[in-house]
Amino acid sequence: MDVALECTGIFRTKEDASAHLEAGAEKVVISAPPKGDEPVKQIVYGVNHDEYDGEDIVSNASCTTNSVTPVAKVLDEEFGIENGLLTTVHAYTGSQNLIDSPHAKQRRGRAAAENIVPTTTGAAQAATEILPQLDGKLDGMAIRVPVPNGSLTELVVRLEDKPSVEEINDAFRAAADSGPLAGVLGYTDDEVTSRDILGLPFSSTVDLNTTNQVNDGGLYKILTWYDNEYGFSNRMLDVAHFVTHQ
Repeated sequence: MDVALECTGIFRTKEDASAHLEAGAEKVVISAPPKGDEPVKQIVYGVNHDEYDGEDIVSNASCTTNSVTPVAKVLDEEFGIENGLLTTVHAYTGSQNLIDSPHAKQRRGRAAAENIVPTTTGAAQAATEILPQLDGKLDGMAIRVPVPNGSLTELVVRLEDKPSVEEINDAFRAAADSGPLAGVLGYTDDEVTSRDILGLPFSSTVDLNTTNQVNDGGLYKILTWYDNEYGFSNRMLDVAHFVTHQ
């Protein structure tokens, strides 16, 4: 077996995932952020996959990390990120309850399909592991909303070069049309909603109409859509193909 895709959400430590190697797999890709004391390299295809160094076990990070890091990469390389805050407006997940009931995180215990639920996300911290030049510059949170699929990332950043909105959007278009982010980063100027982006293969689709700035002070808001299931699944396949052909 060339590669095992570990998608149970249970075997997320290096030790646990190693069982696939013992069973005959040559490589393992974990479909979630890794856990445990032994480090597992997180790969976001299109952003840092070129740093892969032959590891037997890697993580495809999270859907939100896959959504925000291509955007952060473009902004930082083109204009320089001083600092920023991430909010993911995220479809509810299996970590929440469908009816009000006890939960280790009280808010996640409320009925997921009936509530807007502020909660934590590790995506901002993970993004700084993928893009270490942003260490200490990003933080964030999640807001789980009552839709089963389709999510939105809001990134509010200060940019050193103080570009115009059109310059930012042009940078996204250029990055999406060619280079390592082609097929990973998308963009749209249609008036879409979360339902419209279901089935798109991109990790992140920039909503160009909502890119905004406050006066000329260097503070910007960028919204990006992502199918947190299908888009992420496409990256799982990209990473699996990549690690088995190096």
